Amino acid sequence: MNTKDLAFEPLLSVSDRIRRREISPVELTQVMIDRIGEIDGTYMSYKVVLADRALERARRAETEIMQGHWRGPLHGVPIAVKDLCYTTFAPTAGGTTMHAGFTADFNATVVDRLETAGAIILGKLKMTEGAYTSHHPEDPSPLNPWDPASWVGSSSTGSGVATSAALCYASLGSDTGGSIRFPSATCGLTGIKPTWGRVSRHGVFALADSLDHVGPMTRTAGDAGAVLGVIAGEDSNDPTALPDPVPDYLSELGNNIRGLTIGIDRRYTTEGIDPEVVAALAETEKVLTALGAKIRDVRFPDYEKLVSLWIPMCSVETAIAHLDHYPARASEYGPDLKQLIDQGRSLSGLEVGTIMHERLKFCGGLASLFRNIDLLLVPAMPMPIPTLAQMASYGEDPSVLHGILRFTAPFDFSGSPTITMPNGIDKRGMPLAYQLVGRHVSEHVLVRAGHAYQSATDWHLKRPPALA
Repeated sequence: MNTKDLAFEPLLSVSDRIRRREISPVELTQVMIDRIGEIDGTYMSYKVVLADRALERARRAETEIMQGHWRGPLHGVPIAVKDLCYTTFAPTAGGTTMHAGFTADFNATVVDRLETAGAIILGKLKMTEGAYTSHHPEDPSPLNPWDPASWVGSSSTGSGVATSAALCYASLGSDTGGSIRFPSATCGLTGIKPTWGRVSRHGVFALADSLDHVGPMTRTAGDAGAVLGVIAGEDSNDPTALPDPVPDYLSELGNNIRGLTIGIDRRYTTEGIDPEVVAALAETEKVLTALGAKIRDVRFPDYEKLVSLWIPMCSVETAIAHLDHYPARASEYGPDLKQLIDQGRSLSGLEVGTIMHERLKFCGGLASLFRNIDLLLVPAMPMPIPTLAQMASYGEDPSVLHGILRFTAPFDFSGSPTITMPNGIDKRGMPLAYQLVGRHVSEHVLVRAGHAYQSATDWHLKRPPALA
């Protein structure tokens, strides 16, 4: 097998080969470091590459495995983390310029858990400023390996690009309005936005605490389950982390989905939606039906007003997260993040209370919906991946942003877990994607359903044409 094929292997595949001592963690890590050196000058996904440290950790993992001490499916596997996760061994800028020299005196809980599991952290991945919509003007955006002229999503841009270009076997992203799901959709990946609180946010730069989720971005559902199984769980340092036991997500991979009830609101998923997206979702429904799932027509709760309130809600919480630095260091902020914080600082208590009431109503309606279904089927985006020129032309048109958030923001408000997966290729040759949404703490069902779908399809195996 050549190194390119090795780089594109699923995480669980290389993990099994490491466990059986067919391949060395040092070899795998060197493959990734070499690829980063060869092509990331074009794609710009990494903020910091930790080559020497990664190789040292890989040698340690190799020694442990040779001695019969295998820590689990991430042991010896090279991965990367979004640059909002605190690390003592590298700076954490959070997409900003003012934090460029900040090195934490403790690791984020997710980082400690990855390293305890034996994962090899290759480096820190680029992201939009403060995890909002755009990169700081002084920080070039990563480019989509499927098409450098197309949108790569936000804010886990580097995570999407690096994982799609096979510059790591998995990455961590965060999601406040769609920032795991957009880059997963635009880069042909599988991403899990867990239940809010399923993964600790201790040591993770906040955008909006009550909306923020941390989760895995990978190339398969099984790989996502492997990473989630390591990073999920309660944390004494994060009182919002859920105490529910973490199941063995990989044990679900052998189970079918016969008998699962999957809901779909055909009005929500088709009205105003691009025909290519609608057609791909219809084909996905056929696959899930053939696998034994029962499809049930449902009525999604009213969501339009809630989606229109996502920016105000985010703005208030972002203003809180930046109290230590804004407005004292306002000149160091890019225009989009600055505008968001200014909006949050100007909102009244009545406006915030209105948002909270709307959120509570929606969450109650969604919980009622899930009494009769196991999963909900929705697109990831309402249109095929836009070009960068199209995104620029949209400007400040709020209707465009609200449309893009239609299938993502509601589930950040509700804290519901979702899995995003590719389900087609559009006429431009770009990936199409969909989501399955579950009840709270039902990630095991999402992994199971995602794996079943990917066992019957091959969309997740497609590579960016320039890297095929």
